[in-house]
Amino acid sequence: MFESAEIDHAIDKDTYDAEVPALREALLEAQFELQQQKRFPVIILINGIEGAGKGETVKLLNEWMDPRLIEVRTFDQQTDEELARPPAWRYWRMLPAKGRMGIFFGNWYSQMLQARVHGEFKDPRLDQAINAAERLEKMLCDEGALIFKFWFHLSKKQMKARLKALADDPLHSWRISPLDWQQSQTYDKFVKYGERVLRRTSRDYAPWHVIAGMDAHYRSLVVGKILLEGLQNALKRPKIHPEKVSAAPVFPSVDQVNLLDSLDLSLRLDKDDYEEQLITEQARFSGLMRDKRMRRHALVAVFEGNDAAGKGGAIRRVAAALDPRQYNIVPIAAPSEEERAQPYLWRFWRHLPARGKFTVFDRSWYGRVLVERIEGFCSPADWLRAYSEINDFEEQVSDAGVIVVKFWLSIDKQTQLERFQAREEIPFKRFKITEDDWRNRDKWDDYRAAVGDMVDRTSTEISPWTLVEANDKRWARVKVLRTINRALEEAFEKSDKHQRKGKN
Repeated sequence: MFESAEIDHAIDKDTYDAEVPALREALLEAQFELQQQKRFPVIILINGIEGAGKGETVKLLNEWMDPRLIEVRTFDQQTDEELARPPAWRYWRMLPAKGRMGIFFGNWYSQMLQARVHGEFKDPRLDQAINAAERLEKMLCDEGALIFKFWFHLSKKQMKARLKALADDPLHSWRISPLDWQQSQTYDKFVKYGERVLRRTSRDYAPWHVIAGMDAHYRSLVVGKILLEGLQNALKRPKIHPEKVSAAPVFPSVDQVNLLDSLDLSLRLDKDDYEEQLITEQARFSGLMRDKRMRRHALVAVFEGNDAAGKGGAIRRVAAALDPRQYNIVPIAAPSEEERAQPYLWRFWRHLPARGKFTVFDRSWYGRVLVERIEGFCSPADWLRAYSEINDFEEQVSDAGVIVVKFWLSIDKQTQLERFQAREEIPFKRFKITEDDWRNRDKWDDYRAAVGDMVDRTSTEISPWTLVEANDKRWARVKVLRTINRALEEAFEKSDKHQRKGKN
């Protein structure tokens, strides 16, 4: 795979000097067109052999183009903040917005290769990391991102010669890092696993480009021309309108029976039972959140439901059990301009809690398969694809120790009408009712069908849905708290078993 990059490639200075001005001008034009269109972001992944010119090439790209529109990110040793969250969190929060470029050093490929070469994990873990990288890149490209993946290469002989030349040069010896010398000792392993990674992850939507790194003129021109061609092609590509995107249809139930029909909405608690059970479950929740085992976990609670189903009241009863410093409540409304410039999961990744903390999402990433589906804010291809993307997202956060609890609060149509009318009549509740609420009510059956599909496709062993009978707010609040407590206890029990196995 690297044979062509190990033979001599060279461009003489005169040829280089003659070609650079036109290339630089064209790159600048493409960059400004990218910024004007704001249709997609550009993500450039820099990987390869130490000493092959990665840093010099990125420095040159910043000179050739406008550095104000380029974000160079380096992912070295993980910070405490990053270690307390799922591995992909550090990358998601640094994604460039539409119209901008992001250059990533030390990205997910660097991390998995270093870990495998130095024995931090074995082949099965490497395969998992490769699969995760593929899913991430596919999702980013499906959301419109343009990804360039560069592997800068040197043969072992070329690498040692380059390091020696730098070491002997008093003006440039500072550029050699301990990692450079370390990789010279592990070169064969690094190339072996690098070849595996490139073979497995070079796809039509995000192919690898192997760059011969020995000659600076050659590698600079090659990288510049690859970027230019990719940018120009993407900028010329017509925007695909949602109505032109085809997707397999989701058929409604033949017998018109919906999952929500199975709920017994007559379930109720009287006031005395409610107050007793609420206090018991709140005390239980408070104790579980203070349990030392919570240091290995974070908690995410997702609240979805019919309008006026009592999500806010349930959230307040959950929060009342805790010190406000332990939790964060994230209300989700229509995306802001900043959020629309990113993949739709970006605004949820950025709010994930650190270990020991708790985040409540009042509405969530499920908006894509609910309101966005019903209102036509995204194409059928987008919301159908979202089911698998959401499952992957929840699997990633669960694997990192995050306990995900998801609630759908369900009420019947008559109860909703009564609550809407009450909100209009009570002055301090009028802010809760809007024209959108009445309009959504007209699409009651559409939402019921969407909820059924959502639960069928995203209620998994990892993060199951809990359907809450919410005609009686007291019943709903206690059920929510009890469900959270059971989820915490089950997670603690699993982690205890895992620790005991590790000691044996």
